[in-house]
Amino acid sequence: MGIAELDMENNLLLLKAHIILYGDAASDALAREVASEIERYWSEPKATALIKGIPFTVVFKITSAYAPGLQPEEVFENDDPLLNYFRVEEYSAMDISFVDGLGCNTGYFKLLNLSNNSTTAAHEFGHTLGLPHPQNLDLRGRGAPGIMYPRGTLVDPPFQYDPGAAAGTRGGTMNPAHRKVGQEDIEDLRLHKLSFKNNQAVVGDFSSIWHHRHEQ
Repeated sequence: MGIAELDMENNLLLLKAHIILYGDAASDALAREVASEIERYWSEPKATALIKGIPFTVVFKITSAYAPGLQPEEVFENDDPLLNYFRVEEYSAMDISFVDGLGCNTGYFKLLNLSNNSTTAAHEFGHTLGLPHPQNLDLRGRGAPGIMYPRGTLVDPPFQYDPGAAAGTRGGTMNPAHRKVGQEDIEDLRLHKLSFKNNQAVVGDFSSIWHHRHEQ
């Protein structure tokens, strides 16, 4: 979830969001890394969005904070669309990181998923903006995977965990480190459909779920 803001002077569409991490595995350093990853990957393509016939370059501005003492009511009662809350723990009962729906502002990160340039934070942020997983998960012959492809996607050998593995076998699926944001991902956000008021519009919606730590 975030706020889209039109900079008319510089023809920029700034998409702003603030990431708040809590939980036993969260930290200041991790919060900075998560925000940096999201901003870097989503701004990288220098994509454009056509707003009322005018092309705007889309730039993401992501800030972050570590909130070790975050209380449930702070999440429940929040009405600021900039704020996104993610619990971070070493263990997830689902064995993956997840968000609480498409176009949301809350979720749960498994710590290991955030390591090794996994692009997990950038991928999950795409869900908070309303993007689903693509339906066709066989990308063989189509080059590098986009940011919204999930783990298990079939890809060309250079984009697998093990380039020498047979497709679909152990090591023979997409290494998420190879995911990239492209112009098509920005187009899928349908920013031209937003209702701008005073050059600002909200992207996504409030899910407002405070997560308990999953117990093994």
